[in-house]
Amino acid sequence: MTYCVALKLTTGMVFASDSRTNAGLDQISSFKKMRSFYEPNNRAIVILSSGNLSITQNAINQLEHQSRNSDCDNIWNAKSMFDVAHLLGECLREVRDREGIFLTQGNIDSSVNFIVGGQIKDEPMRLFLVYAEGNFIEVSEENPFFQIGETKYGKPIIDRVIKSDTPLCDAVKCLLVSFDSTMRSNLSVGFPIDLVCYSASSFRLDFQHITQDDPYFAQISRRWCDGLRSVFTSLPNPDWLNRVESSNFQSSN
Repeated sequence: MTYCVALKLTTGMVFASDSRTNAGLDQISSFKKMRSFYEPNNRAIVILSSGNLSITQNAINQLEHQSRNSDCDNIWNAKSMFDVAHLLGECLREVRDREGIFLTQGNIDSSVNFIVGGQIKDEPMRLFLVYAEGNFIEVSEENPFFQIGETKYGKPIIDRVIKSDTPLCDAVKCLLVSFDSTMRSNLSVGFPIDLVCYSASSFRLDFQHITQDDPYFAQISRRWCDGLRSVFTSLPNPDWLNRVESSNFQSSN
């Protein structure tokens, strides 16, 4: 299992992924689930992946292999992020057509998802979710984020906080809280966390590699937990429960 999330905001984009692929009593495996492609003043692209590791790795390797051939459409000469999402979808179909039947015969789940986003010169930032079949959708202004993998634990905080005009700094804090909530509830998601911030039209990717010893993450986790307890304690009791307790007390007398 994994957890990946990407945001497209007015001022930039944020991408984050965990690195755990298998968890058990005696085995924890970690693999990087983020790939980036960067060319100064021209393009900045980030891809996040979840699902069957061999399928996702081979699809990305296929995309990189194409990028070394200047005579074909590839990620370096694509004129739009839409074209990049299309190229990734085609690579995914090719890998699944080649290997999917063998995985099915072994009762191995071959489902995958990708998030791909960034900016190419002369067009705005764009963010896409690529499905296992190779088709894809683009993020909306109303819900400016995509999640893949173990999404349910981290989604509530993102739903409540993230809007298109959320500042990048607040977005980063929100994503870290989202990861903290997910890791507390599911051991199959874990450190390290790869995080990338991108300021609109900067064509520069700012990487952060967050481990379990990271002091800022520990501070965010502790203060979020303390804040939740404080808010919970301050919530009023339900009126109907007070009436029930009062009625039970009078009946006992």
